[in-house]
Amino acid sequence: MPINRAKFFDVIRVNLFVRISASQLKGMESIITEWDRLPGVYTDKRHLGYMFATTYHETASTMQAINEYGKGKGRPYGKKIKMSGVPYISPDRLYYGRGKVQLTWYENYQLMGRLLGIDLLNNPELALNDEIANKIMFEGMMKGSSSFGDFTGKCLEMYFNENIDDPLNARRIINGKDKAALIAGYHRKFLEALS
Repeated sequence: MPINRAKFFDVIRVNLFVRISASQLKGMESIITEWDRLPGVYTDKRHLGYMFATTYHETASTMQAINEYGKGKGRPYGKKIKMSGVPYISPDRLYYGRGKVQLTWYENYQLMGRLLGIDLLNNPELALNDEIANKIMFEGMMKGSSSFGDFTGKCLEMYFNENIDDPLNARRIINGKDKAALIAGYHRKFLEALS
């Protein structure tokens, strides 16, 4: 069932945003458009609410695909090092956080590029394209085409299903338990707007 956008924006404007800017509106509209693109595939609004909550947190509430503040400075992925600790020379790019969920690491750019059929490894800035950023978020946070949570091996279907409603542990999809309670609070507000 398509999202009632007018109701969603009326409620979220009161619950979370003092004022919604044109760019925030555009970013949220694009997420709903991606959700509505596959009717019958995406049905659990708790999943969408958690994606909104994650985007709200990871983009400092801009709701836009952004570069990580500091561009990985002081972080292992801010250097030419793979997750294994092995250095790389080519491509001559850094894989700091980009997008709506802050995609990081060489291997994650490589995997997402392969799954989406785009060359993210040579063109990591493509993760800043709104449509691509949404596809990365949906593929990485849900089972998606790989039937696997592609960021960490965990996916929304593990934390929100007929038996489980666990927005606190759903943070493990992205980044362990970092800011889990805060993001669970955002999730409640977005879910209220979607209900």
